[in-house]
This record gives sequence, structure tokens and C-alpha cells, in this order.
Amino acid sequence: MPAVLLAVYLVAEIATFVAVAHLAGVGAAILLLIACSAVGVLLVAGQGRKVLDGFRRVGRGELRAGTAVADGALVAAGALLVLVPGLLTSVLGLLVLLPPTRALLRPALTAFAARRAAKVLDTVQGNRVIIDADGTVVDGSVVHTVWDPAAGDSGGRSLTKG
Repeated sequence: MPAVLLAVYLVAEIATFVAVAHLAGVGAAILLLIACSAVGVLLVAGQGRKVLDGFRRVGRGELRAGTAVADGALVAAGALLVLVPGLLTSVLGLLVLLPPTRALLRPALTAFAARRAAKVLDTVQGNRVIIDADGTVVDGSVVHTVWDPAAGDSGGRSLTKG
């Protein structure tokens, strides 16, 4: 599968470069590639500082942690795309680094992360921690009690599933 993804990436990058070179000329395509990389590096530096500021704001309680983490992940993905050689990945990286585009992508990333976290939590084995309404922490496994009426009216018996 990785070989197929690499082949698709190479074909897409080459096709993009050939299309731009055909429309604007080879020199312009090369200059566009260099310009995208240079602008990308500048954007990574600026947006990286903003992400770090967002983490500081989370620490002060001014911003939700999910927003700062999503922005950090998107800036990291944009930086990776800008650093990968190629015109297509550089343009995609620039788009991800722009704040308006990140604002559009943030809900999708948050929903994806929530689904993945739910799957991971469902597969985790072991003891659970329960916090009662009064704040008491009970460390252990959840046990469901089922009433068995087959024992008659004299009290029945309690079956547990855990």
C-alpha cells in the first residue's frame, strides 16, 4: 500500500508541474515552486508562534484546549506539506497554514479526533474510575446487577455481570 501511495503522489506532483509548465512556462513553474516554498516557510514561522500563543491562552483559560490542539495539528500538517517537495503539496500546505482555511478544517479535524478517541476508549481494557455525584472517586469495575425473578417471591437472587 505505501508503494501505491508513493506512486499516486509522484504522478499527481508530476502532472501538476507539467500542467503549470504548459500553461505558464517552465521558468514560471519553477519560480512558482520556489515562491510557494519560501512563503510556506514564512507562514510556518508566523503560524507556529500563533499556535504557541494559543497554548499559552489555554493555560490562562482564555481559549478552549481543543481549538489550540486542532490549530497545532493543522499547522504541523501544513508545515509537513510545505516541506515535502512538489508544487501540489506546497500549495496544499499553504492552504492549510492560512487561518481562514484552518477555521474551516478545524471542525472536521475535531470530529475525526473525537471518533478515533471513542474507538480507542472502547477498546481499552482494565479498571474504570467512577466519580459519584458527591465527588467520591471509586476505582474499580462497573458491575451491572440484574434481578432474577425465578427465585420466587422470597427475595429472589441477584446475578451480576461484569
